[in-house]
Amino acid sequence: MNIHEFQAKQLLGKYGVAVPNGVVCTTADEVRVAVEKIFSEGAKRAVVKSQIHAGGRGKGTFKSGYKGGVKVISSTQEAVDAAKNMLGQILVTKQTGPDGRKVTKLLVEPGSNIKKEYYLAVLLDRALSRPLIMASSEGGMDIEEVAEKFPEKIIKEWIDPAVGIQGYQTRKVAAGLGLRGELLGQAAKLISGVFKTWWETDSSMVEINPLALIEEAGGKQVLKVVDAKIGLDDNALYRHPDIQAMRDLEEEAPLEIEASKHSLNYIKLDGNIACLVNGAGLAMATMDIIQHYGGSPANFLDVGGGASKEQVTAAFNIILSDPHVKGILVNIFGGIMDCNVIATGIVAAAKETHLSLPLVVRLEGNNVVAGKKTLAESGLKLITGDSMADAAQKVVKAVGK
Repeated sequence: MNIHEFQAKQLLGKYGVAVPNGVVCTTADEVRVAVEKIFSEGAKRAVVKSQIHAGGRGKGTFKSGYKGGVKVISSTQEAVDAAKNMLGQILVTKQTGPDGRKVTKLLVEPGSNIKKEYYLAVLLDRALSRPLIMASSEGGMDIEEVAEKFPEKIIKEWIDPAVGIQGYQTRKVAAGLGLRGELLGQAAKLISGVFKTWWETDSSMVEINPLALIEEAGGKQVLKVVDAKIGLDDNALYRHPDIQAMRDLEEEAPLEIEASKHSLNYIKLDGNIACLVNGAGLAMATMDIIQHYGGSPANFLDVGGGASKEQVTAAFNIILSDPHVKGILVNIFGGIMDCNVIATGIVAAAKETHLSLPLVVRLEGNNVVAGKKTLAESGLKLITGDSMADAAQKVVKAVGK
């Protein structure tokens, strides 16, 4: 699950990380009030930031033609004008795709006198099964670009999960960023707080880009989180009802929301061959083999290891709600899964939805004989695949026709 920038900053602040004092607004009038308060407190500038689950907002363009989803403003009227041009409009960035995302919330923060930008992230190194802190003095850039152009500027520090993050490690990362004196202590505390946020919230990743060195009035320099992104592990959300309440359904695809109601793992893609598979690995392989034989997958859909007939029916309804789907491939390997349960669900779903699209089914494993018998006696016009490759070739050919 992803959350908005303002929500990520709320979580970071809870763990002692220095974040700006921002206000979330949903109307231009609320923006006016927030900006007037910021200016009354002595700030010379303010920032109005679109809140969507995507990066590249500052360089994005609204479908209305208005450019930039992040605006630095120096007057109340500028802020109100920016809010009117953003709220209710579709923002397209390099991460949203051409459809873009509708902006319904704005984050208003005091402007900062930024002297230097850094990158900081905490994630799981799956190869070593250890938390990894990544940092760089090249903040504001995509970490992939930094890795390509300045690999020597990426700092990596692995944390032993048995003992947790140690003081010498936070100081080591801070020193690697070139911070000294009082700033080194600030950075060490901030890094510790970011790691604690990642650990305590069961996040998949916490990314701070940029982490900024800011010069405050009077010349004092401080480190603050200017932008933050947190991705959360869906499987651990039951332990965090407060975080689960942050879910913004407006940011999710309607079909993905419907799938989650039935405990189905569904992601819509751009192709026209729908996949219904049990197991994430098999689902990925199925999409790959469709592509290999010249087709294009319309979705990732994993019904899990123990799907019921009702879940299979729900999966079919979700698939058929996508108007781009021109054919369906069901690829089931029955380990825990009973192939006959899947077959029964396929028959029920096909009859209930009056399926007319090409349907290719490949079953293998637990109770496969009964499953194939159920399909054969169903009266449905379906195509059977003897193997995954055979099924993929047949569905690509059927859709091609």
